[in-house]
Amino acid sequence: MTLILSNATLLPCTPDMPVLANGWVQVEGTTITATGNGPAPAIEGAETIDCGGDIVMPGMVNPHCHMAMTLFRGLGEDVDDRLYRYVLPLERKYVTRAMVRAGTALAALELIQAGVTTVADMYYFETEVGRVVAQAGIRGVVGQTIADFDPPDHKDIDGGFALTEELVAEFSGHDRVIASIAPHAPYSTDVAVMNRVARWADDHPDVPVQIHLAEMDSEMDWCAKHHGLRPVEVVEKAGLLRPSLICAHCLHVNASDIDKMARARVCVAHNARSNAKAGRGIAPVEAMRAAGIPVGVATDGPMSGNTLDLFSQFGPVSMFQKLAGHSRRPMPAVEVIRMATIEGAKVLGLDARIGSLEAGKQADLVRIDLSAPRLQPIYDTYATLVFAGMPADVSDVMVAGRWVMRDREVLSLERRKVLRDALQVASHFKAEMVRIDAAG
Repeated sequence: MTLILSNATLLPCTPDMPVLANGWVQVEGTTITATGNGPAPAIEGAETIDCGGDIVMPGMVNPHCHMAMTLFRGLGEDVDDRLYRYVLPLERKYVTRAMVRAGTALAALELIQAGVTTVADMYYFETEVGRVVAQAGIRGVVGQTIADFDPPDHKDIDGGFALTEELVAEFSGHDRVIASIAPHAPYSTDVAVMNRVARWADDHPDVPVQIHLAEMDSEMDWCAKHHGLRPVEVVEKAGLLRPSLICAHCLHVNASDIDKMARARVCVAHNARSNAKAGRGIAPVEAMRAAGIPVGVATDGPMSGNTLDLFSQFGPVSMFQKLAGHSRRPMPAVEVIRMATIEGAKVLGLDARIGSLEAGKQADLVRIDLSAPRLQPIYDTYATLVFAGMPADVSDVMVAGRWVMRDREVLSLERRKVLRDALQVASHFKAEMVRIDAAG
């Protein structure tokens, strides 16, 4: 069946980032077959939806997340040692396949309502994450974390690789879920493990690799102490600095690091909100992009950044670059939306399929209602989205030609069950935190 979305403020997110009044998109099956502005084509038997001037744009891409950690959201926010006091003990005791399913479903519900149609995840029991993503109807790059700190789902590095093999086998050929391998960070895998990942990746060239990189002062200290190098140099030493490596954070990178990253053709997931909330600094996003490094807008996990919508990231992404540059000019709003769509898709190696509204691409798109008073008047559509838009403005979401949300109702997940399952796990967390506090 042919579907035509007409009378839209169309943001196709093609290279020149136009804003097309009275725009239209034609969808057949899973695919966009035509776009334009002016009178929409009259096709016999087609369903036509008049968008009434609302924005129609590509579904947004979140290139770094820990979905199941929705269940840690807001936990111990004002406790300095919350990671060791609460989070790690709770993970070791309660992170099971069932917990990961519950937390991931809550995340998927939130992502859909915020117009995010593609997410890159790295956590534990990632086969469960992939299954929930598939059920929710969105796209996901699901990364099995490998680490040496006794994570919940593997007791040694061999176990981590075995889980990765299972993940790859389950989602091989899936149309929306892509398996990934995710060495946690230089300090938690070290050179030997990263080198093993590099050799494994050579044998699995279609499997993306994700890593946390140059995120914290303690990481800088560890790399200097153990290798006399910076984090980017440690990853390079391990043979893992390579095309399409998805690097989360990249806060502490200098000009030499950026040059190495650009020559290696890595990609970056920028987490402005969680970086700032942890007091870790401002990533040199303008410098990385100027060097040709694709950078996407990401949320990090909900324990760190609290929300999974990109709207809450947009302001910080722009404002922190302006603060660093002491000017309004850095990171204009149009560039933020580029990073949230086609550039974010490029970070995940998916820009040939998604990220812009063009004939031949997958029909991943969102409609944004412009009726809220805070969105009017509109002088600059991109600035309105970046500085005034909210998830509540997203009215409809489509992935691969299928509506997963209409009129704010998510169709692919049962909201009540998702919330019930999540709150049941949270009740165990609360009881354990009381026990920890009582024990001193």
